[in-house]
Amino acid sequence: MKRPNILLITSDQQHWNTIGAFQPEINTPNLDRLAREGTAFSRAYCPNPTCTPSRASIITGMYPSQHGAWTLGTKLLEDQHTVGEDFSQAGYRTALVGKAHFQPLKGTKEYPSLEAYPTLQDLEFWKNYNESFYGFDHVELARNHTNEAHVGQHYAAWMEEKGCSNWRDYFLAPTGTMDCAQTYKWPIPEEYHYNTWIAERSNALLEQYKENDESFFLWSSFFDPHPEYLVPEPWDTMYDPEELTIPTITPGEHEKNPPHFGMTQEDQPDFSGFNETGFAIHGYRSHHYYEYGTKLKLTDYDKKKLVAVYYGMISMMDNYIGKIINKLDELGLAENTIVVFTTDHGHFFGQHGLQAKGGFHYEDLIKLPFIVRWPGQVPAGRKSSAIQSLVDLAPTFLKQCGIKIPITMTGVDQSAVWLGQKESARDHAICEFRHEPTTIHQKTYVNERYKITIYYNQTYGEIFDLQEDPGEINNLWDASEYAQLKSKLLLKYAWAELGKEPLAMPRIYGA
Repeated sequence: MKRPNILLITSDQQHWNTIGAFQPEINTPNLDRLAREGTAFSRAYCPNPTCTPSRASIITGMYPSQHGAWTLGTKLLEDQHTVGEDFSQAGYRTALVGKAHFQPLKGTKEYPSLEAYPTLQDLEFWKNYNESFYGFDHVELARNHTNEAHVGQHYAAWMEEKGCSNWRDYFLAPTGTMDCAQTYKWPIPEEYHYNTWIAERSNALLEQYKENDESFFLWSSFFDPHPEYLVPEPWDTMYDPEELTIPTITPGEHEKNPPHFGMTQEDQPDFSGFNETGFAIHGYRSHHYYEYGTKLKLTDYDKKKLVAVYYGMISMMDNYIGKIINKLDELGLAENTIVVFTTDHGHFFGQHGLQAKGGFHYEDLIKLPFIVRWPGQVPAGRKSSAIQSLVDLAPTFLKQCGIKIPITMTGVDQSAVWLGQKESARDHAICEFRHEPTTIHQKTYVNERYKITIYYNQTYGEIFDLQEDPGEINNLWDASEYAQLKSKLLLKYAWAELGKEPLAMPRIYGA
């Protein structure tokens, strides 16, 4: 039997509860189809709630504290072993289309970045780029969230090839060629949207693999629904803000939380004590004052409309995910292709009074949508509560394809769980967040029922009972009646940390 292909489809910053099959306020017929034809996992977690660390974990099978790209503004060093290398050595074709974000927007002489200016917008460089990129023998890249100025690379070259010579008009160029007050509706024609590009180029690769009878590992990496909240018509008006459930803060919920939680609800909080390196501290800010366009403070209408546009971005993306899934069928590749859909981390849109993301390990931010489909192998129409982690993707993909798992990978092989042969492969997940060397450094251990978060050099923390308090409103950290539970969870966390230590060299003799 021919080895299975791998198609990994990811979104960016998608809340776990935004798939229509499980949440009736949103329309995602193609993701619903994947859920019907595969298994949906309700307890999937990211290893870090920001892009670079989490994405680097996907391709290394290691935690951010192990692979080194521990925060935004770092890079995954090129000497790190990646899953693409294993697939290439096994004779697979490997490709990444869309967002990589393994490197920062600015490099240094010691740590150069291909995803940085000016290379980022050197279209001739990218048109002629034929080198391997983190184990992918073929890449077509971009670095955009809607109308950001970072547009360039293969996406911009594609727009020019399509005849869109004025593509710069749709993006916030450094010199400001577009109105910064643009909100909700993005005037870019849908035919030039990056969703169209990702689907078209992914499908072209699928056709190539079919024609050449090649096994493949393809990552189609979408940018939405990461803010800014912009989407072309008619998707911008697909949802009526007044008909959506808009999450809000529960009065008094941060009174038992670490001090920085409550500070987010102040008009002018002082987070300067956390800013150790002089670079931005992601998410530590006033969440009353959330900039959007030229607005400094969101109105009640804005908070509703942002959710409506966020959902519109997901629905539009779903449409183009459907084009890729349909191409698999058309080419006769579906039966022998493992399709995984997930995201890199979650999103706040009002939960706990928060917007976007940051160092807050609520389920909204660290839990993920996660669907696996492999016709005839992965049970169809099943929903599983087995805990998954993005660090598990690489070793599981390799195992399913009969390729040896490198000893550097610390993720867990989930093959038997995906195939319905085993109830679970792990009893916990760990999520890390470290934006500064010491002042912002936290880790969360979550098991079937409980969740504990600890902070480096701090006596405060969080404990939530996800069974009795799924909204994570009542922090049990300081409750005397839960002192024994705290001790038990701290011990379990310590065991979990010991258990994820890599054994990069096998023992080959007694002494």
